[in-house]
Amino acid sequence: MLSGDLATLLTGRYVEIKMLPLSFREFLEITGMDIDRGLSEYMRDGGLPYIAVMDRTPEKVETYLEGIYNTVIVKDIEDRQTRKETDPDKRKITDILLLKTIAKYLASVAGNPVSIRSITDYLASNGRKVSPNTVSDYVEALTESFIFYSADRFDIVGKQLLKANRKLYIVDLGLRNHILPRSQYDLGFLLENMVYFELLRRGYRVMIGKVGNTEVDFVSEKQGTYTYFQVTADMTAKDTFDRELKPLTNIRDNYEKIVLTGDRLTVGNYNGIQVKNLSDWLLGK
Repeated sequence: MLSGDLATLLTGRYVEIKMLPLSFREFLEITGMDIDRGLSEYMRDGGLPYIAVMDRTPEKVETYLEGIYNTVIVKDIEDRQTRKETDPDKRKITDILLLKTIAKYLASVAGNPVSIRSITDYLASNGRKVSPNTVSDYVEALTESFIFYSADRFDIVGKQLLKANRKLYIVDLGLRNHILPRSQYDLGFLLENMVYFELLRRGYRVMIGKVGNTEVDFVSEKQGTYTYFQVTADMTAKDTFDRELKPLTNIRDNYEKIVLTGDRLTVGNYNGIQVKNLSDWLLGK
């Protein structure tokens, strides 16, 4: 079963993005690509259903994503605001340029700790003075429209949520590449973003883990059972191997601990910490 709307897959008509885009496994099933090429194109063009069946020239992909972003996403937010007009307590989203500026900033820092204050400070540093309350309203609009998803921080020892420094992830990597053309190498983020949404697809609540002074990329929870994840592009260098395992070795409970890596040379079990190939894990192997 596909994550997206079948009519959109067949016709390419724009629809509201309320369901998650195709998983990597679904993308491969539709395109018939091998794993390596499929992963590259999935990270570049994203997993919106029509992307998988279209003639993916750079120009056509960019035109399609531009239509999704400008027509569907902006229209969706405007429609939501119209429905809120009867509620005097709801602030209105009236500045589309500000909305897109905040979306671009969030795309650039996706996977990093972010706060309303840090966004407000960024806007002020670029000559745009906006109150924190207004910024909060615009961020809320972007999350309500399922463009960005929030992951709260979680104290692993105390098993409780922390209030500060949540992270936001963008629903589709193709949209991110449209909003924010690549200016630096960010493979680690792309892999982390894919893992976050794959965990959501599998029905987990997903958080960012804190244990002592170290951070665990993801804590997934389902029915009171936790699994801890680290995500990395390559584990073959010893310093990287040690760095990725360290946060997991600091966890003293007996829940499952997994490192997902793009390489296959380090796959194995290290004192109870499983190292798995990322592509295999995405495909459910």
